[in-house]
Amino acid sequence: MKKISLIKSIWLCSRYPKKSDLDKARIRAERLNRLVDYAEQNSPYYQAHYQNIGENFKLSDLPPTNKVDLMAHFDEWITTKDVTLNEVEIFLKDLDNIGRKIKGKYLVFTTSGSTGNPLVALYDQSTNNVMTGINMMRSFARKADFMAFIKGGGKAMGVFATGGFYLGNSSVRARLLSMPWKKRQFGVTSALYPIARIVAELNAFKPTMLGGYPTILELLIDERKKGRLQIQPILIMTGGEYLSPQLRSSLEEAFGCTVQTSYSCTEGGTIACECPEKHFHINDDWIIVEPVNHQNEPVADGVQSDKILITNLSNYTQPFIRYEVTDRMIMHHEPCSCNNPSPWLTLEGRTDDILTFHEDGKMIKISPLAIYATLKEIHGIIRFQLIAEGENKLELRITPGIGDDPQRLFEEAQKKLSAFLASHGVTTAHLSFSDLTPVQHPQSGKFKHIINKTE
Repeated sequence: MKKISLIKSIWLCSRYPKKSDLDKARIRAERLNRLVDYAEQNSPYYQAHYQNIGENFKLSDLPPTNKVDLMAHFDEWITTKDVTLNEVEIFLKDLDNIGRKIKGKYLVFTTSGSTGNPLVALYDQSTNNVMTGINMMRSFARKADFMAFIKGGGKAMGVFATGGFYLGNSSVRARLLSMPWKKRQFGVTSALYPIARIVAELNAFKPTMLGGYPTILELLIDERKKGRLQIQPILIMTGGEYLSPQLRSSLEEAFGCTVQTSYSCTEGGTIACECPEKHFHINDDWIIVEPVNHQNEPVADGVQSDKILITNLSNYTQPFIRYEVTDRMIMHHEPCSCNNPSPWLTLEGRTDDILTFHEDGKMIKISPLAIYATLKEIHGIIRFQLIAEGENKLELRITPGIGDDPQRLFEEAQKKLSAFLASHGVTTAHLSFSDLTPVQHPQSGKFKHIINKTE
């Protein structure tokens, strides 16, 4: 396995779009073959998983993988022998390790655990360099926005879920730890804070680029219109949730700047970057995306998939090969007027609702991300659904883990949620426990963790 420096990553990312379709296909095939060969030789899990795979395999010949199976075989899955899952779990208990490297070699990220217990991902330096190269070369949809960002001082601040080893929060802290002199250029404020504190920290930092989850940024629109939020961003970069056309338009109107988004996940890094036509172009030199149905059979272009399989071509330490991601999308290969020849996708994304509470004649809005981040930390809850019925009444549905007491889990959830809501000024909310289990929408098949029935 050859190590990839940041300079090499930037060079590779800049050259790839200029190559012919034949050369691009050759590059992808070579990277896939090298990854599979390395995984077979160094991962006991993949040795067993691919025991019936011949040398001249096609991508579709490789059996898919998923989070549950890989985490159950973590120590056999990873290709390095110098770290174990037990060591990682001990490392994760100390929140001061966010953004630090375990054994001085691997950044540690965790998923949010929306479909069960979270996945742990290790990024070696080459994987980090590839992700940084992609973001540096492709994250800005328009060159003019990039130039304006640099001219305006290049200060960026994100509103992310903190207190965990999440991709956005951990990546920024890793950069600040490695380059402490950049603390005036990069910053993070917590999406879990009350809006007044978020506004105060943004006003103090004065970012040129504002980043964050759409449902958090939506709450800042009113703060901006009422004059409490006094920043002048040149660009707003969203991620982690679905950005609707309506919210994009509202943000652009309120802040007077370009608003764009990207599609990323912990296991694959930045999967797709947005172009000026608002199409998600896949970074197909480093990630393979396969839209499939529930049986992992390929779905045609223009048809919404039930999920996708991704193959991360840069992560040799922890190979994600045909790895199941539950996002639903539509693949497109038709030409885009932006002249980017890479395939592009339409993503369904998350659709959780903002919750609205009324206290002493005041309306208090809370992002679903903040609620989600509070409840998903409760060990033993496999899945949950929180429903707002009006008059500050909430109903909680949970799917408990095997052997976990639902009543105990509810009481812990009630305690954590009440404390969180109180920190936002909501003291009269009533949480009831439902004997129903979380369910998807009967028509659309979408699953919402947070549902506001009053709107």
